[in-house]
Amino acid sequence: AQRGAITALVDGATITPDFSAANNFSVTLAGNRTLANPTNQTAGQSGIIVITQDATGSRALAYGSNWKFPGGTSPTLTTTANAVDVLTYYVESASRITANLLNNVA
Repeated sequence: AQRGAITALVDGATITPDFSAANNFSVTLAGNRTLANPTNQTAGQSGIIVITQDATGSRALAYGSNWKFPGGTSPTLTTTANAVDVLTYYVESASRITANLLNNVA
């Protein structure tokens, strides 16, 4: 089995993961944010991003153009304070990431 540490992403208006740093990430949102297209994405990479609402909640997340979701619709985060959602992803190419959101993981 392969294991990897969970790398914390820096929260800010735009969050840009560096996919060469890890496969698994976490971030706590303190406002409405955009998950930008990552840097250094390589076809075949997969992992998760654990997204946590801060104590205020009601934070929204927009996505860069490389993120592709079932039905072509970007998912909506659980907005409860301290809620946890898990974004799973698979990098298909340098410009396409297939992803799905697991809502309200308790």
